[in-house]
Amino acid sequence: MTAPVRMDRSASEAVTGSADRAPAARPGKSGEALLEIRDVKVYFPIRAGLVIERHVGDVRAVDGVSLAVKRGETVGLVGESGCGKSTLARAVLRIYDPTSGSLHFDGEDVTHVRGDRLQKMRRRMQMIFQDPYSSLNPRMTIGSMIEEPLRVHGIKGRRDAGTEVRRIIDIVGLPKNAINRYPHEFSGGQRQRAGIARALAVRPDFIAADEPVSALDVSIQAQIVNLLGDLQREFDLTYLFIAHDLSVVRHISDRIAVMYLGRVVELSPSAELYREPFHPYTHALVSAVPIADPVVERKRRRIILRGDVPSPVDPPSGCRFHTRCWLRRELGDPERCTTEDPMLRDIKPGHAAACHFAEELVPLERRRTLLEAASAHSSATATDPDEAWEAPPTAQGSDDDASFFPGDVGDERHS
Repeated sequence: MTAPVRMDRSASEAVTGSADRAPAARPGKSGEALLEIRDVKVYFPIRAGLVIERHVGDVRAVDGVSLAVKRGETVGLVGESGCGKSTLARAVLRIYDPTSGSLHFDGEDVTHVRGDRLQKMRRRMQMIFQDPYSSLNPRMTIGSMIEEPLRVHGIKGRRDAGTEVRRIIDIVGLPKNAINRYPHEFSGGQRQRAGIARALAVRPDFIAADEPVSALDVSIQAQIVNLLGDLQREFDLTYLFIAHDLSVVRHISDRIAVMYLGRVVELSPSAELYREPFHPYTHALVSAVPIADPVVERKRRRIILRGDVPSPVDPPSGCRFHTRCWLRRELGDPERCTTEDPMLRDIKPGHAAACHFAEELVPLERRRTLLEAASAHSSATATDPDEAWEAPPTAQGSDDDASFFPGDVGDERHS
């Protein structure tokens, strides 16, 4: 197991030398958005017919997402499998073309760029893929994979590329002999470090990390998350961090966006989302986060959502979550949930939710009453129905009360 690596100044200067920097970005201002996603939709057509194909529908993978990512911050993107997280990230990097909407990177509309402009843009935007083994070429050594983008983008010539590759390998904590080894010779954590090295090689401003730790065990997850935090502070990176594990997202993110069936249903500062979520779907996700204290874990109840996630081919009318919503059930099935599509709106400054009745969850006593009733009605409740619902410690205390990674080296924002 490779220990987390702290970069020394000489190593960072070697990678960010002034002579080899990427095309200069405009000076950042406090709160300036590096990436703006405006009402982006990504539909995949469904076709039928053997001889004459006809368009019979669409898979609405991403259906009207608007999100701004500020320069130097980390925005976490969470949700169930199939909710559109990875599709949104691939659309941002133009791996998929958006069906509609617009993408603005550093003030420039990049929705339809092609050719040389697209290549220059991709030098500033990189992606870390979920499965490092399938995203690394098994016929190329790690050194060759890191060297290739250096030469494609004209950052280094053949003579200098080897020295640069060795420096990048050292920064991400891989052994020196990794340069001549193939992906199958490494562990999962080391392969993920290789994927990070490849993304870092072109010195991007923005990195979309698509579930970079989901396939790794907990101890390796800690190392990779800490490495990403180190790289962000050292190189002023901006992250869109995708995961389905809320504990990991809380550890690294400044803000968190929750997606459900192709849309963002809640957007909030990281600590506040755990302490005071306003969307019923987010409450269910937070209640599923394991607690390290076995006494508390045995006592508390989860909110188990009934039914399956609706199909993105034919999403429900009104609120897309209404078919599984415990809050709607506790409020007596109001008709508005099935007829009117809720907008993502501010419930508190900086904290937005797409729910008609989010205000019902603002008063503490009212929220506790609704959560107790919802957990008691859950089909998976195994405890006494008279026992009060107990919120996770993260919802009751401050952001410093709990740590997902025992003994890890935390970010100053979350340590």
